[in-house]
Amino acid sequence: MWARTSRLIARSFSSHQGSRSRFGQSDITMPPIANEKLGAGGKKPFTVFVEGNIGSGKTTFLDHFQQFDDVCLLTEPVEKWRSCGGVNLLDLMYKEAYRWAMPFQTYVTLTMLDMHTSKTDKPVKLMERSLFSARNCFVESMLASGSLHRGMYNVLQEWYEFICCNIHIQADLIVYLQTSPEVVYERMQQRARSEESCVPLEYLKELHELHENWLIHGTAPRPAPVLVLNADLDLNTISTEYKRSETSILKPILIDNTQHHAILTSPSKRAKTDF
Repeated sequence: MWARTSRLIARSFSSHQGSRSRFGQSDITMPPIANEKLGAGGKKPFTVFVEGNIGSGKTTFLDHFQQFDDVCLLTEPVEKWRSCGGVNLLDLMYKEAYRWAMPFQTYVTLTMLDMHTSKTDKPVKLMERSLFSARNCFVESMLASGSLHRGMYNVLQEWYEFICCNIHIQADLIVYLQTSPEVVYERMQQRARSEESCVPLEYLKELHELHENWLIHGTAPRPAPVLVLNADLDLNTISTEYKRSETSILKPILIDNTQHHAILTSPSKRAKTDF
C-alpha cells in the first residue's frame, strides 16, 4: 500500500512543473493545481461516506448493504491501525496520545487515502468514515486536548490541503449516524475492544460536538449533502432506519443538490430540519 500511494503522489509531482503555492502561513514549492485532479478522469461510482461517533453503528450500517451486489463496501481499516509492521498504533495512540497522535493520524491519512482512491466497477461505493472526518473531528479533538502539538497539526493540515488540491476525492453523499454520547459509550463498553478500555465519556461528548458542528451546523466544509439517520435506536431494530436510506444510496439520480449541500432527513429525524 505504501508503494501504491507513493506512486500516486509521485505521479502528481512529476506531471507538472514546480511553482509556488500557499498553504497556511508558509510558502512551499509545490506543483500547480492541475486542470484535472489526479484520478478525476473516467466514470466514478456514486460515493457515500458513513460518518458518526465511535460506536454509532457504522459497521452495522455497512453490513445492511451486503445484500446488494452493486455496492462496494469499504470498512474502516482498523486492523491495519492495529498492526503497522506488527505495532498496534491504535492502542499506543489511546495510551500515549501526546507521543503517538501524530504518527497515528499520518497512518490514518495514508490508509484512508488508499480507500478513497481504490477502484471499483460497481456503481456505488460505501465507505466507513473518510479523510474529512479525520480532519474535521479527530485531529481537531487532538489539538484541543493538547495531545497534538500545533506544529504537528500544521503539518497534517498542509498534507490535507495538498491531497484535496491534487488528488480527486469522490464524494456524493454523507450518511450521518447521529447518536447521543451516552448511548455510544454504553455500546463501546459492551463490545469491549481492548484499545477503547481507557476512552472516557467526555471524549465521546467532544467527538459528538465536533460531528454536530461539521455535519449539522456547517462549521467546516461538507463535501456532499448530508443524510441524517437516528442511530440511537437499538442495533437489533435499527434496520428499519437503515432501510429508509436505501433510496438515497442506491438511486443517486435523486441526489442532485450537491451545490447547496442540503441536509436530508429520515422521517424519524424531521425535527432536525431547522438547519
